[in-house]
Amino acid sequence: MTERVLIAPEAEKVVDQLRELHGELMFHQSGGCCDGSQPMCFPKGEFRVSESDVMLGEIAGCGFYMSRDQFEYWQHTQLTIDVVPGRGASFSLEIPLGLRFITRSRLYTPEEASDLTAVNG
Repeated sequence: MTERVLIAPEAEKVVDQLRELHGELMFHQSGGCCDGSQPMCFPKGEFRVSESDVMLGEIAGCGFYMSRDQFEYWQHTQLTIDVVPGRGASFSLEIPLGLRFITRSRLYTPEEASDLTAVNG
């Protein structure tokens, strides 16, 4: 099965650090005005997921969610969550570390697209 969302090794290290500080975590791919399309990391349950969100999968043991409307645009791309130096304009947990998560994307190959994991929600 082709995973819809992956995580880069450096980003996974940051998630491990954050988990030590905050416990279980979750991600939500933002589409809001303040933070563009930055993936945001929260303590699990702090961000309220609703029926308008879908779960694309898990990265580093964390659920990864996106609004259903945004998923309609991104459903043909595989997302890879990475981390870069800098301060994003968000409430995501990595910001005090002087880092920010980013989303890299690429279109699925026809073979990958025919074998995608299901979304929940």
